[in-house]
Amino acid sequence: MSAHLTDLAFKSLALHESLLSGLSDAGFEYCTPIQAKSLPILLSGQDVAGQAQTGTGKTIAFLLATFQRLIEVPAFDNWDGKQPRALILAPTRELAIQIANDAHLLNKAANLRIAVAHGGKDYEKQKTTILNGVDILIGTPGRLLDYHKQRVFDLKQVQAMVLDEADRMFDLGFIKDVRYFLRRIPNPSQRLGMLFSATMSYKVSELAYEHMNNPQKVQVSPEKVSSDRIEESVYYPANDEKIPLLLTLIKRIEPQRSIVFVNTKHAADKVWSYLEGNGYPAALLSGDVPQKKREQLLKRFQEGEYHFMVATDVAARGLHIPEVSHVFNYDLPQDSEDYVHRIGRTARAGASGVAISFACEEYVFSLPDIEAYIKHKLPVTAVSDEVLISPEPPKKMEKRPPIRRPNNKNKPSQSRRRHKPKQ
Repeated sequence: MSAHLTDLAFKSLALHESLLSGLSDAGFEYCTPIQAKSLPILLSGQDVAGQAQTGTGKTIAFLLATFQRLIEVPAFDNWDGKQPRALILAPTRELAIQIANDAHLLNKAANLRIAVAHGGKDYEKQKTTILNGVDILIGTPGRLLDYHKQRVFDLKQVQAMVLDEADRMFDLGFIKDVRYFLRRIPNPSQRLGMLFSATMSYKVSELAYEHMNNPQKVQVSPEKVSSDRIEESVYYPANDEKIPLLLTLIKRIEPQRSIVFVNTKHAADKVWSYLEGNGYPAALLSGDVPQKKREQLLKRFQEGEYHFMVATDVAARGLHIPEVSHVFNYDLPQDSEDYVHRIGRTARAGASGVAISFACEEYVFSLPDIEAYIKHKLPVTAVSDEVLISPEPPKKMEKRPPIRRPNNKNKPSQSRRRHKPKQ
């Protein structure tokens, strides 16, 4: 049995036969620790506030509990057959899409109607899907709030509520929208409530106890923040040594699939240009990459066409990318929790991985806080141990044409339109 699984089999739980069939078809036999701890509680009808990193199997846990609730508990008497009976909120469009994909995996025999709503594209298509009737509605707060205010759906029939990556809802400024939904769904005693978060800070705990029915707290290895399966190390390069060091390590290690994390769009552009210029085609994910191109790049990275992805934290949050062998912190994150999120992109689902960090002149001051948070020192490797190569010139980036804005001098009302930022 894989080291990341428990000896609790799904078939030993009181799950509906259609869900057991979906699990079997997907190749799931035994529970991960978060599933083993949370599912018995949820299947008994109790709310759960769970602390677990991405890649621990929490998505399957809350989806199984949601499906079970809708299958076994009748809808409210006044349900019109169209309004959502379950609402799942995610902080990013990528995470919402991933949850929906996992839901469809389990839904082969359950035949529930699943809809996903997120910013970026398909506005009318998503709206029509919801209007046609939905059992489980998955989405990001901004797009769902837009639809709700247009009365595309209501929240009066919700019997299961999931808030995933609650800490990110605070970080990304969506908590006001989240509270909007939590205040409009039925009373906690009338529904099943689930909250999952990588960190259970005071504000996240407060949110859980304010909007849930005495949730049972579930934690997976809270005493060890980073994984034992990740080989961590740190270099102390000068700023002008970072590109040569990165290229030297890549040449020596030959990683199969790696993510290079940076703190700014400028750094992302620079690293991508040097990787491309030195024979390492890479996907670039920063905040200004258009959604359609972003999805194409992710697909090509996941399918192995690109071995490298350069990303900022905002662009990479919520991504589920299997078989990432290496994570490079080209810039040390300034938030200690982001370090854990970054290195958690490798060593998923029981695999092992490598995380290499650069504590350069600009970001070295973040290291003590990171080590205090993860409760151990990062092993140091000297830059002098590597024979640094001389990089080839960077590839020039294509300049995007400037956005042409209409001349609205004669239409003053146009300038007062408010545009919500896309999620």
